[in-house]
Amino acid sequence: MSFKKNKYQVIRNAISKELANLAYTYLQISAEADHWMITNQMTHDKNPLVGNFKDQQVPGSYAKYADRLMETLLVKVIPIMKAKTELNLIPTYSYTRLYRKGNILKRHKDRPSCEISTTLNLGGDNWDIFLDPTGTNNVIDEHKNIHKPNAPKGIKISLNPGDMLIYSGCELEHWREPFQGNLCGQVFLHYNHANGPYAKTNLYDKRPMLGIVKNG
Repeated sequence: MSFKKNKYQVIRNAISKELANLAYTYLQISAEADHWMITNQMTHDKNPLVGNFKDQQVPGSYAKYADRLMETLLVKVIPIMKAKTELNLIPTYSYTRLYRKGNILKRHKDRPSCEISTTLNLGGDNWDIFLDPTGTNNVIDEHKNIHKPNAPKGIKISLNPGDMLIYSGCELEHWREPFQGNLCGQVFLHYNHANGPYAKTNLYDKRPMLGIVKNG
């Protein structure tokens, strides 16, 4: 299976299990610390420098945009991304979540900053991701999780810690069914084509550089 042919590809051991476990432990500590600081009014959930629990796509999960450790992973896997996709890519941003029991990732396609995307398993209980390789548009309302009655069921992909799924996020719908485990840590790493339509206007997801957050 090749990304060039199928627009998705699973990469086993994209990072070592030791590095994945370090990132997963870091994510758990971050979630607990940020929750404590928000609860004790040391900060607020709209502060972009801390994670939050009000992610619109997966309510109840802990989510953080452009965490610096995750931005480091964004850069670290670029050689793998280029080799497997046979594309010249530039990083846009990272987005990480610590999922909890009952969370759902609704069926959707991604925005322009996510032309080439990955989901990298950091650790926790297994949670399969589904992907529709046909590239058809089936989502009627993403937020209400409404899609066409005859929407393709998609294919199920299982990832172990350190494994990564590369996919064309703007072209292929992807989702996760209700999570039956307790915790699962994943980070999304996003890239644009270096010579594509968004390379200049969307550099670093319209940030001056990697590692910084947006206001608002």
